Amino acid sequence: MRPTMASKNGAFSLSQISLLLTELVLLGLILAFIPAQCTTDPSDVQALQVTYTALNSPSELTNWKANGGDPCGESWKGVTCQGSAVVSLDISGLGLSGTMGYLLSDLMSLKTLDLSNNNIHDTIPYQLPPNLTSLNLAGNNLSGNLPYSISSMVTLNYLNVSRNSLSLSVGDIFANLADLGTLDLSFNNFSGDLPSSFSSLSNLSTLYMQNNQLTGSLNVLSGLSLDTLNVAKNNFSGWIPRELFSVPTFIYDGNSFANGPAPPPPPFTPPPPGRSHNKHTPGSGGRTSPTSDGESSNSNKGPSAGLIVGIVLGSLLLVVLALLALLFCIRKNKRKVSGGRASRGTLSVGSNDGHSEMQEQRVKNAAAVIDLKPPPAEKLPVDKMSKNGSLKRMKSPITATSYTVASLQTATNSFSQEYLIGEGSLGRVYKAEFPNGKTMAIKKIDNAALSLQEEDNFLEAVSNMSRLRHPNIVTLAGYCAEHGQRLLVYEYIGNGSLHDILHFSEDGGKQLSWNARVRVALGTARALEYLHEVCLPSVVHRNFKSANILLDEELNPHLSDCGLAALTPNTERQVSTQMVGSFGYSAPEFALSGVYTVKSDVYSFGVVMLELLTGRKPLDSSRARSEQSLVRWATPQLHDIDALAKMVDPALNGMYPAKSLSRFADIIALCVQPEPEFRPPMSEVVQALVRLVQRASVVKRRSSDESGFAYKTPDHEAIDMSF
Repeated sequence: MRPTMASKNGAFSLSQISLLLTELVLLGLILAFIPAQCTTDPSDVQALQVTYTALNSPSELTNWKANGGDPCGESWKGVTCQGSAVVSLDISGLGLSGTMGYLLSDLMSLKTLDLSNNNIHDTIPYQLPPNLTSLNLAGNNLSGNLPYSISSMVTLNYLNVSRNSLSLSVGDIFANLADLGTLDLSFNNFSGDLPSSFSSLSNLSTLYMQNNQLTGSLNVLSGLSLDTLNVAKNNFSGWIPRELFSVPTFIYDGNSFANGPAPPPPPFTPPPPGRSHNKHTPGSGGRTSPTSDGESSNSNKGPSAGLIVGIVLGSLLLVVLALLALLFCIRKNKRKVSGGRASRGTLSVGSNDGHSEMQEQRVKNAAAVIDLKPPPAEKLPVDKMSKNGSLKRMKSPITATSYTVASLQTATNSFSQEYLIGEGSLGRVYKAEFPNGKTMAIKKIDNAALSLQEEDNFLEAVSNMSRLRHPNIVTLAGYCAEHGQRLLVYEYIGNGSLHDILHFSEDGGKQLSWNARVRVALGTARALEYLHEVCLPSVVHRNFKSANILLDEELNPHLSDCGLAALTPNTERQVSTQMVGSFGYSAPEFALSGVYTVKSDVYSFGVVMLELLTGRKPLDSSRARSEQSLVRWATPQLHDIDALAKMVDPALNGMYPAKSLSRFADIIALCVQPEPEFRPPMSEVVQALVRLVQRASVVKRRSSDESGFAYKTPDHEAIDMSF
């Protein structure tokens, strides 16, 4: 019996082992299958694809793809993931060229971005990944200045943009960067004074600014707890704050600092915030009297120093309040004189918020010039004392090239008719061919159309327009302001306007596939998002229409006339004259009262989307009366699937994804709502269009029987994510 039992036990043991081996094999298969299921977030995929294309699709980025792919699952070079999110992108030192692309801001989970030591050129994108802790762009060929979006990166700990060609002022963008520990701006062309927000960098320990053209004093740094500070080879002047001499590593040669210790602050001036390394620094305690032994002597008789300070400050406060009250009364009286005319353009839209927004935007639009970020904090010291004590107006730097009238006449054959390519409310546009082979577009402004007659104001407007930098905005490259002439020099976009291709080109509808139309909508939406939500104050286009959307050879859109509202007249009669040709694009609030805001631009954008959808003009008197106004005819049908299919541009020949068409119509319906406060901001429009593109790309990857294409749409017409 025992041997039988033993054999039974042995058999049982073998079955257990067999079962265990089976489980191990299954576990291995499961573990091997898990990474394949870890699909990267679609937004991250698209952002990396756009970056890959912008970098000229280099072979050094192994496993990267311009279309499709799974960065996390396929181990794209330099990409680190957590789950399905990309958290680190380190592709430094690979000799990469091209640009950074425009979609890095979609990498919402990215913590580390390192593109250092490559040959990347152009400007830093105006929007970057918002949740970065480390940003390293050192050792490239980047130009322009620091984007304002850095100001919102509250988690940023390390920022290095050294050894580039960055210029202009550093920018007052550091007020919210309390976590920043290392900042390297060295070996660039930065100029101007240090921004006041440097004083907010409470955790900054390392600051490199050597080899720039920075000016002014170092006083703003006196309260920082720095371990390393290098300001060598700049144009700093004045006295070095005594607090900086206690920085362990402090390099300051190659400047124009005053000799000797810094003078004491004036009486009753509090010391700069931060650490104090000398207990007897003037202002650190009570008032000091210059006794022979240098000690402080505080009198116990009579009023205390604190009481005296209180009396003096109280008196000053009363004087300031009295002056403010007087100023308020004067301004109030001035408003009464001109109040009727100033308030005529306002429109109540049913809510206090909407009314306030429109009033505020009207004030912005009435200003002589636009401005861009950095915010008003940097713009406060607009006046500066000159050496003789008089006030001198500070001017913004002009980055655009100055041309002579003679050179522009030569390039346009004296502005001859054969070079004329367009005409707008401000004047005519000419094609210019320069001796170096460069082709540009010249807008010759009719001085009678200008509301700004003074040259300084024109140049200020030019300065602001030249700083509008976006891949979907026509770049202002130069200007001319001599002999009473006012001319603007733009980059030349050679494929004509969207309006001409849609409405006048014989084969325009055919070459504008559904794919291309969505690309145009998304690109121009991004341009308006930049103007409305990145520039400060918001830049209202005021003349958004398909004629101002220029297409390049790849049919990428470029929005023209951005910032020209600063040069247009402000009276209602003149504005009405200016907008006659654009009436079909005008929002209801403008037609009623002359109020024009960013939400009015959103309405005009919706009209352009209707043009893309239907192929029709905004106003067409040749059609039946009920169909002459595109918005009035189309809006009631946007949510009717059957009616929508009949509205589509016949030139598309039914080649479009039905679901994309419906979502496209939904976005239009939001944009052309009659009430401004209900229209979405452009950032939401951009995101809606991006989602439309992403969903269409998912449809493309499905099998044909699940594609969801209700019309004869060949596979190549499905929208991909490469743009």
